[in-house]
Amino acid sequence: MSTVTETATEIAQEPRVVTEIPGPRSREIHERRRAVVPPGVHSVMPVYIERAHGSILVDVDGNHIVDVCGGIGVTTIGHTDDAVVEAAQRQMAEVTHTLFTMTPYEPYVRVAEYLSQYFPGGGGAKTLLMNSGAEAVENGVKIARRYTGRPGVAVLEHAYHGRTLLTSSMNFKGAPYAAGYGPRAGDIYKAPNSYPLRDGLSGPEAAARTIAYLEKVAGAEDLACLVVEPIQGEGGFIVPAEGYLPALADWCRANGIVFIADEVQAGMARTGTMFSIEQFGVVPDIVLTAKGIAGGLPLAGITGRAEVMDSSLPGGLGGTFGGNPVSCAAAVAVFERIESEGMLRNAKHIEEVFGDGLRGLQAKHPAIAEVRGKGAMLAIEVVKPGTLEHDPELVQRVIDFAAQRGVLLLSAGAYSNVIRFLPSLQFTDELCALVVRTLDDGFAAAGA
Repeated sequence: MSTVTETATEIAQEPRVVTEIPGPRSREIHERRRAVVPPGVHSVMPVYIERAHGSILVDVDGNHIVDVCGGIGVTTIGHTDDAVVEAAQRQMAEVTHTLFTMTPYEPYVRVAEYLSQYFPGGGGAKTLLMNSGAEAVENGVKIARRYTGRPGVAVLEHAYHGRTLLTSSMNFKGAPYAAGYGPRAGDIYKAPNSYPLRDGLSGPEAAARTIAYLEKVAGAEDLACLVVEPIQGEGGFIVPAEGYLPALADWCRANGIVFIADEVQAGMARTGTMFSIEQFGVVPDIVLTAKGIAGGLPLAGITGRAEVMDSSLPGGLGGTFGGNPVSCAAAVAVFERIESEGMLRNAKHIEEVFGDGLRGLQAKHPAIAEVRGKGAMLAIEVVKPGTLEHDPELVQRVIDFAAQRGVLLLSAGAYSNVIRFLPSLQFTDELCALVVRTLDDGFAAAGA
């Protein structure tokens, strides 16, 4: 155990490196892990975390690490937020589980009310609560198939939707998510997306290409839904060209296809609106929520137009742990914190401050081809200078350099040539500047 005695809420919001990374205690635990955890469960940075608060992780060796990843977008309002911890502890002492489909409880209803309130296009939406983003996608597709009576599922290139049988079949990348795991789910159609840096197409042009593909290969009459990440997450934080998503939504509406916005990574205030799809002028039929909704506890929401959501038979939706009362209590606290602390404004502020810093790096380092994203969901795409050739090796060198400085970074993109940033919405200007300096030094050290 670490000799540091500070409590979580006393953790200074700054890096502190006291050993090499990973330190001796982390390496010891990692060796124990090798005997009992399969290598398929990979860790980006094998430091073992003992405490966390705000934007700082404290490992078992006493190192303070700046978390710019947020558990891949989960700790949107910061680690161990006081209000979330208090709400979860209070609920733990009252009811931990009954199963909502047996004997329900109010926190589930309260979360559904919040999601209806924030549903793009106004209220009147209904919600099913589950545990994870992959479950949200599975149920969104299931509901769309029930509502339309059609089998087909359309997704976009560079998409990521999960690791279950269905969702791994929907992903753009086969390895490591689906390759070798047996037959993949059928009736899934992967259409070209909008990738402005690489395709040079306007939004309407890219949409016409997507639609032409789906009409030719799938047939609109056989499609139950189109599942879209408004900003693609694992695919590299790809922001579609203006007009792309509205054109797809119009086509879906004209053909009776359910338009599903997968907001698992981009939702819950991260981009400066509660859901990123709002920034593209699109009202979806279903919105999928997970990751940041419950402050680190497992919870997911499938929220959609009442007409769509009401199509399932009683008993057709649910799960043993779906909408657990402790997770729901935490989620209510998250919504309250977003509202009371003005975190939508915080996201826009981070976009301005951090984004400016990243664009400064782009002007200095020709390996950075693009800075993109919205709010506290930003990324840089790294290439071999003078080309658009992917450079995942340089990305990894920069990430490894940052780790030794006590800064946790994460790659993304189909070819791992993107560095993505998912800081908490309470990430300070000082931490933004520190991360930019670290990146600057990392690119310089790598000779880029």
